[in-house]
Amino acid sequence: MSATVSVFASPSSWIESSAVDQCHQVAALDGMLHVAGMPDLHPGKGAPIGAAMLSTVLYPFLVGSDIGCGIAVFPIRLKRPVAEKLARKFPDLDYSPQPDDLAWSYVEPSIPAGHSDHLGTVGRGNHFVELARVDAVHAERPGLDRGDLILIVHSGSRGLGERILRAHTEVHGAGPAEDPAAYLAAHDDAVRWGSLNRRLMAARVALALGATPEDPIVDECHNLVEVRDGAYLHRKGAARGDGRDVLVAGTRGTPSFLVAAHAGAEANYSVAHGAGRKMSRSDALRRGKAKHTVEELRRTPVGSIVVCGDRQLLFEEAPTAYKRIEQVVGDLTAHDLATPVAVTVPLVTYKTVAH
Repeated sequence: MSATVSVFASPSSWIESSAVDQCHQVAALDGMLHVAGMPDLHPGKGAPIGAAMLSTVLYPFLVGSDIGCGIAVFPIRLKRPVAEKLARKFPDLDYSPQPDDLAWSYVEPSIPAGHSDHLGTVGRGNHFVELARVDAVHAERPGLDRGDLILIVHSGSRGLGERILRAHTEVHGAGPAEDPAAYLAAHDDAVRWGSLNRRLMAARVALALGATPEDPIVDECHNLVEVRDGAYLHRKGAARGDGRDVLVAGTRGTPSFLVAAHAGAEANYSVAHGAGRKMSRSDALRRGKAKHTVEELRRTPVGSIVVCGDRQLLFEEAPTAYKRIEQVVGDLTAHDLATPVAVTVPLVTYKTVAH
């Protein structure tokens, strides 16, 4: 028998039927117990994104290649921030910092798995580093007053996670892990690496903008597997939601929401990680070119600036390619999975170096 499937979205939410179909396909896997779809649910390559999947069997492909991908939030203190000037000061996050870069002194010196390639870089796709302003506060948190500035860093383990998944799929394809303990050991290295990567980028940006790097107030992974009550809880684009704060990312032209997550077993102790795509990258590119110019996408509807020298990426990651973040957070609230803590508005979003 297939496992149970629950999707935590209202009837008015944009959820593609193909994403729900993928949830049911995963539910039919051997050992699967329960699949929980978040309100940002959308189709992925072979498995849904925005889902938490509980099983007695460990399936590496349900976590994917970007093991350890997550979102961290860092306080940053700047005097008289002017977006245009700050956008020009962002460092080149396509390349690792030099050995003498001061940013190294603000992070843990040991590198998980000894994997130094691309450390301190943002990557492509939906990854970003954003300077944002706290626009509204619904619950008290240290370093989160209205008007405060924060850095939001969304990235993962870069090539390390891909290497770990490839080593599995070349032998076992989409099948289960032959040696779960060995996979988990490598996986845990990638999770730690992703966190180190976010911290190093935040330190690089803070120093470039003239601020002192600070520790994160939130650092939550949303591509991982954890052992819970003797079973494997896989999360693909879903954040841990068992009593912690989570930044649910909007788009480059909309707010993001910090929420207090309190999801239970029916939601596999998970919450949404972002707005979730409503268009494929190819559709976003085709439609975006018909509706927008490059310059329009570099200055968003909320007045923020997008630093991105890759024109195709600008269209693929346009705000219109994503679901409404207000709807996603509203669904989390309506299903009693999370409570809003603060709302942030972007000032500068870095995707890749400007040309």
